[in-house]
Amino acid sequence: MPGEEAVLCALDARGIATLTLNRPAVNNAYDGALIEALCEACARLAGEPALRGLVLRGAGRHFQAGADLAFLQQLRQAPPQDNLAFSRRTVAAIAGLRDFPRPTVALIHGGCFGGGVGMAAACDIALAAEDAVFALTEVRWGITPAPILPLLARRIGPRALGRYALTGERFSAAEALRIGLVHEVVPAADLDAAAARIIEHVLMAAPEATAMTKRLIGEAIETPDTPAFRERIAQEAAARRRLPEAAEGLLSFAEKRKPQWYPQP
Repeated sequence: MPGEEAVLCALDARGIATLTLNRPAVNNAYDGALIEALCEACARLAGEPALRGLVLRGAGRHFQAGADLAFLQQLRQAPPQDNLAFSRRTVAAIAGLRDFPRPTVALIHGGCFGGGVGMAAACDIALAAEDAVFALTEVRWGITPAPILPLLARRIGPRALGRYALTGERFSAAEALRIGLVHEVVPAADLDAAAARIIEHVLMAAPEATAMTKRLIGEAIETPDTPAFRERIAQEAAARRRLPEAAEGLLSFAEKRKPQWYPQP
């Protein structure tokens, strides 16, 4: 509906933010407003000092139905610079989720198509309802999923990507689990409970150690295994053990209590 926010943002007392894709009338298909809102929300939340994690979900019957076809028709008639600017913002939106400094969790229900697959893959953890359906539909429309291809090649590998990106065929939540796109498949009614369990683990983990671990995962994927990189990770491991988080983490584990960074009631 006109005037409604394309992405809703809520931050709870524990420091868990929830971003809700909010175009249910079109199954959360993305247009310029949704992509811009997603970029802005990720950038804003990344600077929240108390933030511990981010949940991404969709309003209504579906998680995300890919691109809004009416919007794509407008882009076809737009000046080349506007067309390119939107593609750059789409790439930025996916990067904003992928590089978000805190753990991210995608909750997928209903349809997850095109760019929605990229959004799910950009999150650190993806949970899907048993009845969720996935597809990379771009080739059916004569376009390509270029902004999400590099990420998907890393997440699900070239073999699975080669099939689903080239055929545009739909696949099930069970198949998404098999190829590594999602981590867990649960009954639709249990999706929130599964997310709550994951968030509980996130809250028990040390915030800065978690952020550094996420950063190191990204570096390990992109960086050759050189002597310089081995020294880099050795230095990081040694330095991290000397920080206050390590002292509290080890002590709380030994004393069988929750660490001080766990949200207090």
